[in-house]
Amino acid sequence: MANQATNTGENNQAYEKINDLWAQLASFMIPQPYALSNDLLNPVLKAQLFIKAISDGNKKALESPEKLKQAYQDIFMKWVDLSDYLIKRLGGQDFTPKVTPLRGDRRFRDQAWEDNPFLDFVKQWYLLSVDWIRNIYADLDLDEKTKHRIDFFIRQVSDAIAPSNFAHINPAVIKEAMKSGGTNFLKGIENYLNDIKRGNGVLNITTTDQDYYKLGANLAITPGKVIFQNKIMQLIQYKATTDSVYFVPLLIIPPWINKYYILDLQPENSFIKWLIDSGYTVFVISWINPDKSCANASFWDYMNRGIKAALDVISSVTNGRDVNVIGYCLGGTLLLTMLAYYACPKCKEKLAQSIKSITLLTTLTDFSKAGDFTLFLDKEHLDTIEKIMKKHGILDGRHMFNTFSALRANDMIWSYFVNNYMMGKNPLPHDILYWNADYTNLPYKLHNFVLRKLYNENLLTKPGGLKYNGVPIDLKNVKIPVCMVSCKLDHIAPWTATYSAMKLLGSAPKFILSESGHIAGIVNPPSKKKYGHWTNDKAPTNPSEWFDAAISHNSSWWLSWLDWLKPYSGGKKASSSKLGNGQFQPIEDAPGRYVNTTAPVV
Repeated sequence: MANQATNTGENNQAYEKINDLWAQLASFMIPQPYALSNDLLNPVLKAQLFIKAISDGNKKALESPEKLKQAYQDIFMKWVDLSDYLIKRLGGQDFTPKVTPLRGDRRFRDQAWEDNPFLDFVKQWYLLSVDWIRNIYADLDLDEKTKHRIDFFIRQVSDAIAPSNFAHINPAVIKEAMKSGGTNFLKGIENYLNDIKRGNGVLNITTTDQDYYKLGANLAITPGKVIFQNKIMQLIQYKATTDSVYFVPLLIIPPWINKYYILDLQPENSFIKWLIDSGYTVFVISWINPDKSCANASFWDYMNRGIKAALDVISSVTNGRDVNVIGYCLGGTLLLTMLAYYACPKCKEKLAQSIKSITLLTTLTDFSKAGDFTLFLDKEHLDTIEKIMKKHGILDGRHMFNTFSALRANDMIWSYFVNNYMMGKNPLPHDILYWNADYTNLPYKLHNFVLRKLYNENLLTKPGGLKYNGVPIDLKNVKIPVCMVSCKLDHIAPWTATYSAMKLLGSAPKFILSESGHIAGIVNPPSKKKYGHWTNDKAPTNPSEWFDAAISHNSSWWLSWLDWLKPYSGGKKASSSKLGNGQFQPIEDAPGRYVNTTAPVV
């Protein structure tokens, strides 16, 4: 009896401790999805363009009360059916769910979401409700942009309030709490506070081990030298690894909104190293991570002091040889604009050497269908961003980082919210995510031009829509051989949008479509055998027609592209260990100081 009383007392104490733990957990964790929504998703939840879209949608819905009434009756009956399913399941009669998560939805991968009848009910109730409200607005008689904004807004809010984001019903979190005795919550609070501190008072959610990687040590370690620099960029030349190299060198132009080393992560997935090992002499532009002193650096400055300056240096170093050029994302857009300028009959300037071929990686020329990012680009929102940039001279890189994270909120925000703050775990090292979080600030004049002239006004699609030095920019004047590489799941530069360049350019480009998204689809080394690609030698106007007739390949696009590039690469000559020349001497080792510069916080 004494032992039984003792056990009862201990059980009561344990029960009280668990209750206290849950009380503390509830006070800290349960409000956090809303707090994070307000903090990380601020561009969405507080942007007037999204609020106006929802308001317009509500007004339109109220114009059809009978239709709205029917919609409420439909969801009510679905909830009744779901409740009936739960009752039957508890009685062991029915195990066929009414709705299941989409394939790849990792929020509900814990088996308990299926095995536990109540968790299964909560999961299905959530999925049914989200689909219902999205369908209500999708059926309204609204313009497509308003519908798109409403759907995006609903996705952000519904992702934030997913049942997996609440500790008291997330089975993985409950298991971790039982296993650790609740210390996961203490660690989670510590991680949360560290992320606030790291963001100088603004939550900066950690997505990878920030201490694991170091540029020049285990990332961006391909041997090379910075042979030129100005206030906008450094030019890196890489050391040859083969006895002979192709006669025509290769210049890579990355986008300025990220750092170039996405193409030189680790030796096993470095595009740059693979090119060098394939016998190419490779040069890469490394853009500066700007502070307010760069406020007035314009799109044309990046063209002249970036690409043009790099080509001049390469011409000197290689004794005027032709060059092949790769432009990645906005780097490709800048490259095309420059080539259209020099190709115009009215242009009196000439390039130091001829461009044999150009390769465009996930490059937009028609910005009218540039994915979810365009939802932020109404006049009022652009005016607000311009005021911020004008005040500080730059746009804080965190703004772009959070905006792009919101485009894939479940993967880039909420999965780490659960892992870091509820499970109390630190994210694992991941080279691409480290690069993604190593964001750059953007110069006021340059970024304002891109947002207004390219994204908002879409002037690159209009012959003469852009002018420089009085010379009209017309992409039809670009008649250099072009290979375009896009990615099927790209949410930043959708492949159907990049395909528009097929009819804008003066040449007949080759188009290659890689599997996966904007980054993983490009950083796809053949040795990994991870993502395949599609090719089609014909170029119909409609991208769907191109895809329907395309040939599927199990290998990386790198291989098909290299076959395309070789005819423009000339013969081979003996390689040299010398980098630079008498005029352009090595300044420092790659990756150089510009890429190592941390973005100053605004």
